[in-house]
Formats: sequence, structure tokens, C-alpha cells
Amino acid sequence: MSSYADAGVDIEAGDRAVELMKSKVARSRRPEVVDDASGFAGLFDASALLKYRRPLLATSTDGVGTKVMLAQRLDKHDTIGIDLVGMVVDDLVVCGAEPLFMTDYIACGKVVPERIAEIVGGVAEGCRLAGCALVGGETAEHPGAMGVDEYDLAGAGTGVVEADAMLGPDRVLVGDVVLGLASSGVHSNGYSLVRHVLKNADLGLERYLPELSRTLGEELLEPTRIYSLDCLALLRETTVHAFAHITGGGLAANLARSLPGTADAVLNRGSWTPPAIFTTLAERGGISQDDMDRTFNLGVGMCAIVPADEADTAVNLLTQRGLPTWILGEITPGTGKAHFS
Repeated sequence: MSSYADAGVDIEAGDRAVELMKSKVARSRRPEVVDDASGFAGLFDASALLKYRRPLLATSTDGVGTKVMLAQRLDKHDTIGIDLVGMVVDDLVVCGAEPLFMTDYIACGKVVPERIAEIVGGVAEGCRLAGCALVGGETAEHPGAMGVDEYDLAGAGTGVVEADAMLGPDRVLVGDVVLGLASSGVHSNGYSLVRHVLKNADLGLERYLPELSRTLGEELLEPTRIYSLDCLALLRETTVHAFAHITGGGLAANLARSLPGTADAVLNRGSWTPPAIFTTLAERGGISQDDMDRTFNLGVGMCAIVPADEADTAVNLLTQRGLPTWILGEITPGTGKAHFS
């Protein structure tokens, strides 16, 4: 005789994890969320979209890559969910969409209820910071396929934007200004290179580095900054032609995605100082400037392209909201590329 428990799946642990996370998920609730007593689906009241003339639904899905491996090594699981939300909702806001709700998926080798609750609690906190609701999710136990302390997570989000308010390259004009919105650090991209540097330079995550004023592990697990509410506030108060979420591929490659084929973004590398973690990685790992540019955000997590006469207003607005922002560059005639002057 064999049972599911014999195969390594603990149904009771899964039920306990659900109970532990309920109060945390509730903090992300929006008025449009409708309870489904069965728990099989997340419900969102679509009558909220009636205020739009022509609502477009936007959707995005993502994960956090190998950053989860550092969370597992440090046994710290309460912020990796914030990273997940940032990766999803800040893609949505690029087109001008307001994030409405998210779902998550966690695969693990063994359900440890307290650990799962910490992960989901981070997702819920990220949703709260983004102004969206966490309406559901799934936790799957994969014994034999993953180690008992291994897990991975992914999520999907939905947002809405008025059709005639959708942002994009077609709105960008020569003479516009590119604003840099500060990142909180490495965010959730480039961690395969980070881990390569840690291994080759024999750097321990518990090691205190004076230039960081904390341990390397604390710096590398700093959660991804969530920009959605700041970007939406900017849209309400000023004119924005485009956003660019700076993720895998680096600043120039991601910014180019928001440019028309008739214009370039010329960026001033001297307009900001990248956070110390990037200098540490470059020097300890012997990484070239070109590879740094193509891998990391280098301190710029989001860009906004605005008319020149509204640039100062935009900078002041975001700065007052606690988000360091500066004039990063300008839009010139070109062929749809972003590059440093």
C-alpha cells in the first residue's frame, strides 16, 4: 500500500500554509474583489471598468529568476514576493495601465507552512504597495523534482488602461526629456552573473562590506522597487509620453523598446552615480562596463519620457513622493536606439 504522503506530498501542511497566509493576503484587498466561497477562482468585479470609454486589459507574467537561490541560502523568504510583484506590475504600468489584481504560483520540494506563508506574505505586501489585489494563487509540492528547501515562484497580473491614453513609442517626440527613476539596487535581474561573481571571488553572503554599510546578502536581497503608484501619479499630474521598465538587458536595451524608429535616447552617464553594489560587482568580478550595461539596471529602475517643459515638474513630483528622480538624457533624431553620450 502506498499513499500521497509516502510519495512526499503533505496535504495537511498545504492546508496549514493556506490558513497562515490568509491574513496577509487580506491586506492587499481592493473594493472590487469578490469572495469565491469555493476558493477555486479569484473574482474581480468588472463593473469597475464601466467608467472607461474603451478599457483595454493589460496582462503580464514573470518570475524572479535565480534571486530565489539567495533567499534560500539565507533562509529569508519574506521579501522575494515583493520582487515578484515589482517584475509584473511595473511591466503593466509601462503602457499606462493601472494594475488591478495578481495571482501567484509557488512550486516547492516540500511545503513548509511558515515558509510558504512568508513568501505569499511578501507577494501580498508587494500588491499593497502597487495598489492591486492578490486574488488567488497555487502552491504545488514537487518531491523528487526539487529539493526539500528549494522553491520557485511566478505570477501574473492584470491591469486596465483607457485606449486613447495608452502610452508607447508613437507618442515620443524629438526634444523630449528622459527621466531616470532610481532603483533600490540590483532588483531581480542579473543574478546568474551575481552568483558567478560570488563563487569566483569567494564572497560570502554573510560578509559585511563597508561600502554597502551592511552584509552582501542583505544588499542582494533588497526587494525590487515598485513604481506603479508613482508612475500613475505622474500620469495624473503631468504629461508622459512613455515609460520603460529597466529589467534584463539593461538600461539602453529596455529604453530602446519605448522609442520610435525615428528617434534616439542620448543618455548622460554623468547624471547619476550607480549604487555601490554595482561597483562592488564590477570590481570583484572583473566585469566590463559593456557587460554591466547589458546586464544590470545600474541604479535606474524605470525611465519616463516627458515633454521638456514638464521635466522639472515631473522630477519635483516624484522626488516629493520619496522617489529619487533626475534628468537622464534627451530624445534626438535617430533610428530607435538608446546610447550614452
